[in-house]
Amino acid sequence: MADEAPPGGPAKKRRVQAVLFMCNFNAVRSLAAEAIARHYFGKSIYVQSAGIRVGEPSDPFMVSALDEIGIDASRHKPRTVEQLEEWEGLNFDLIVTLSPEAHHKAIALTHTLAADVEYWPTPDPTLKQDGTREQRLDGYRDVRDGLTYRIKSRLKG
Repeated sequence: MADEAPPGGPAKKRRVQAVLFMCNFNAVRSLAAEAIARHYFGKSIYVQSAGIRVGEPSDPFMVSALDEIGIDASRHKPRTVEQLEEWEGLNFDLIVTLSPEAHHKAIALTHTLAADVEYWPTPDPTLKQDGTREQRLDGYRDVRDGLTYRIKSRLKG
């Protein structure tokens, strides 16, 4: 939701106070988005992440890619949207979805939540199973770097 635009000017997005990153399993993309957002904005913005399904452990390739830039995500415990809602509620003013399935789930959630939803199509680096460890890690680095850029651009005050 945008604030009123000044006469003749573009609408200004309101400042985000609480953001939820959603993906399929909360093990790769949303894990990275949460860790990056916490690293850069954790003192000024409440940040969480969740998946729409349960069952995947944190991906060691993404944990390594984040570690390369000084972000420790090794203690991340994947959780579902339902678990997060049960533990603390879903009090977010922005939900960022990183996969089509998560986007559909977020749209359904906003029937009862007053949150904006933004879809950031983000490739799934786990789909590339061939190549060397370094080649596979490059896919995770690309996701990490793309998310870092978008998060910094969108969440800066």
